[in-house]
Amino acid sequence: MTLKAISTIRTPLLALGAVALTLSTTSVVPAFAQSTAAPAPITPFGLPSDVTVFDDGNPNQRSATAVVNGYVITGTDIEQRVSLITNASQTDVSQEELQRLRSQVLRNLIDETLKIQAAEAQEVGVQKAQVDLTYNQLAAQNFGQESQAMDNYLASIGSSANALKRQIEGELAWENLIRRNITPFVNVSAEEVNSILERQEADRGTEEYRLGEIYLSATDENREAVLQNMNRIVEQLQQGGSFVAYARQFSEATTAIQGGDTGFLRLNTLPPVMAESVRQMEPGQLVGPLPIPGGFTVIYLIDKRQVLMADPRDSVLSLKQISIDLPPGVSDEDATTSIEQFGSYVQTLNGCTDAENATAAIGAAVVSNPQIQIRQLPEQLQSILLSLQIGQTTPPFGTAEDGVRVLMVCGREDPADAGAPTFDSVMDTIEAERVNKRAQRYLRDLRNDAYIEYN
Repeated sequence: MTLKAISTIRTPLLALGAVALTLSTTSVVPAFAQSTAAPAPITPFGLPSDVTVFDDGNPNQRSATAVVNGYVITGTDIEQRVSLITNASQTDVSQEELQRLRSQVLRNLIDETLKIQAAEAQEVGVQKAQVDLTYNQLAAQNFGQESQAMDNYLASIGSSANALKRQIEGELAWENLIRRNITPFVNVSAEEVNSILERQEADRGTEEYRLGEIYLSATDENREAVLQNMNRIVEQLQQGGSFVAYARQFSEATTAIQGGDTGFLRLNTLPPVMAESVRQMEPGQLVGPLPIPGGFTVIYLIDKRQVLMADPRDSVLSLKQISIDLPPGVSDEDATTSIEQFGSYVQTLNGCTDAENATAAIGAAVVSNPQIQIRQLPEQLQSILLSLQIGQTTPPFGTAEDGVRVLMVCGREDPADAGAPTFDSVMDTIEAERVNKRAQRYLRDLRNDAYIEYN
């Protein structure tokens, strides 16, 4: 199972399975083996093109532990955090991928430790009661009031309550540091906000796109290795991996902390190769890796809209669902016949009042939902429902195992034109972006000043 998320002061914790992915805001994917292309005649440091390494062991198979300013990160810490990640992915993870995750988790745990230590040094450390409160809130969301049930669940997937509590402590400590050392010194002028509001009004009706992005930087020397990394990430995503989780874990973009979410953007703000790809995408589509200045990116189209215009998918519908079950083990031929007969019957219905007769006439189940937003429904049905009039139905859909159904439109409330964002909301957006950039620089400074021993 996947557990629901709860929000802290600023940065929301992810679902329990993915919560271990939120810590490193500037994570870099560890490089896989370099390609076998012939080396350049001149190598960095004057190294020979062929070297002998005096070590029989594989460096990627060493037990990765570290001591961070005196605090020991154990192999158990790493394995328990990896278990949170692999449980969230809900896909098979290869041994190569596991080793890569262990390396990344170690970096995340180092960052987490630096945040906790910095907060304690500045007397804004997190109290145990705060951690327990957040942990119990997460348990209540997913297991009722039984925190012991969540303890048992964590143990069952190879993790522990202490691993998650350490994660929570790191998140809260980082919020305390940002609130003390960064937020008070970020200023946004009224002129900046008004300028943005004026531009948005001028751009009314322009297409905007909300993207998820995973970006990795690349140089001429490591370009092939980075591309291999990106291809592996895409493979995992295509097999059902969480885009948000992978973006938080691996992306080097400033959007990593938001799970790669860029918010709504105009095409003219994107590199040409990205803009051309996004223009041809539909919501839910994944594209990449794409070469862009400085590296590679993978993009996922979350949503698109027109600036300050109403989105038809915000329409609220009153629907009736009419469904039939197919007999267990039904043949393809019989299933096709039943579906055709069901579709023909539905076409004889004269509106939503008549729909209730389907129960007696063909033994169908009829369920009403008087208020559902179109965007809440599967992508395949949204465009169909947008074209329907009151009393019309979708084509039959479903499976032999789950049954066949149609949706009938019984009412529609179209959204009003979207108003311009408020002064405060624009100011908050600009402020959050600047806080995130300064936070990344702050974390980099903590790393540079740390004393870290690797075992």
